[in-house]
Amino acid sequence: MAAVAFLASLLLPAAESRAGTGGPSFIRDAEIEHIIRVFATPAWVAAGLTPASVKIYLIDDPAVNSFVADGQNIFVQTGLLLKVRNPSELIGVLAHETGHIADGHLVRGAAALHQASVLGVASLLLGAAAVVAGGGGDNGVGGGVAIMAGGMQVAGRSYLQYSRNQESQADNAAVTFLDRSHQSAEGLLTFLKLLGQEEKIMVGTVDPYLLTHPLSEERIAALQERVDRSPYRNSLPPPAYTMMLHRVQAKITGFLDPLATTLKTYPESDQSLPARYARAIAYYRVPELDKALGLIDGLIGQWPDDPYFHELKGQMLYENGRAAEAVAPYAAAVKAAPDEPLLRYELGQAQLATNDPALLDPAITTLTQATIQDPDNASAWYQLSVAYGRADNLPMANLAAAERSLRLDLLEDAHIQATSAQAGLPFGSPAALRAEDIVSTTSREIADRHHH
Repeated sequence: MAAVAFLASLLLPAAESRAGTGGPSFIRDAEIEHIIRVFATPAWVAAGLTPASVKIYLIDDPAVNSFVADGQNIFVQTGLLLKVRNPSELIGVLAHETGHIADGHLVRGAAALHQASVLGVASLLLGAAAVVAGGGGDNGVGGGVAIMAGGMQVAGRSYLQYSRNQESQADNAAVTFLDRSHQSAEGLLTFLKLLGQEEKIMVGTVDPYLLTHPLSEERIAALQERVDRSPYRNSLPPPAYTMMLHRVQAKITGFLDPLATTLKTYPESDQSLPARYARAIAYYRVPELDKALGLIDGLIGQWPDDPYFHELKGQMLYENGRAAEAVAPYAAAVKAAPDEPLLRYELGQAQLATNDPALLDPAITTLTQATIQDPDNASAWYQLSVAYGRADNLPMANLAAAERSLRLDLLEDAHIQATSAQAGLPFGSPAALRAEDIVSTTSREIADRHHH
């Protein structure tokens, strides 16, 4: 892997994560990732970015923060998602981070970076490549909010901070992109004003977002002037966006807070969709599975075409040792959202976990499609390797294992697995050519690393 280039500024806070891992943890959630993409895509297009090339990574950390690293990788912390008060504020923050990408705010003087900092962000990116962290097992995660790699800290906060000039440039770019997409930048302005007001009353502490995205009266005034001049200042997001954000916040609360906290935020008297969603998740985590299934079945009954309700039911069943029963809801989720590779991965994982010979070929088909849609999902490659192994197709099992190792930057292992695959694959077949490509690529990269 090339040296990590830093764009956009944030240091992951050192506070212990709620996952109990001793540091921030990655999470994967198809619904939250999808909603962030919906909110951000108009600005990405306006900035000339290819939306499919922008990666979204979620971090379980209550601090209010977001950042960009190593190119077009946007990291969003759960604290930020809970802090924003409306979709416009989240859209504004995402447009601001897009501004850092578009303006190429690389941190200069790479030689001055501590090696620990470089490896820290590299570890973040590698950890995010896998749906699940941990050893050779890749046990899988189901859907919803799934805790990934924990305890990955980034050293050297001072090297990752934006300058105030870069912040103002990113603000300007954000307004430009929002204007081009006929959206208001009012949300970015109100969010920064909120943080600025809180900064004034905080004693002895500073919000991590402000440490890495410094505010100034001049910056706020300049942004205010741009917003006032925008013909789209009073444009509102589609009404559906409000419910989408409420679902995100309910989901985060249900998965990451204790049951008592969730019930205080979403009491039984609240029969809204987000409240029922949050309670269903919270009860399943206790676990009080009967209550959880009753709530999710009620939501499915009202919204039968919602893929994420079906996904959650599948996760509830799968994680309680009922893989065979989980297949149907996961299949319903995939049918409702066929372009969501994480849902397809979860279906394939459940099919494989049933140990039903009749579902082995469907599992291979499902997982193959998942890797085509999302080739960076290392755990999907692991599950596909297991499936081919059970089907006694060792060359394809080795090739899938090589693909997994490649995503985790385990070059020597990828080289060995791909070499083994070559011996058993038909000469000239697409799989054989891919194995040959991995062998050649890893040989060069291993030699280059040893040279340096």
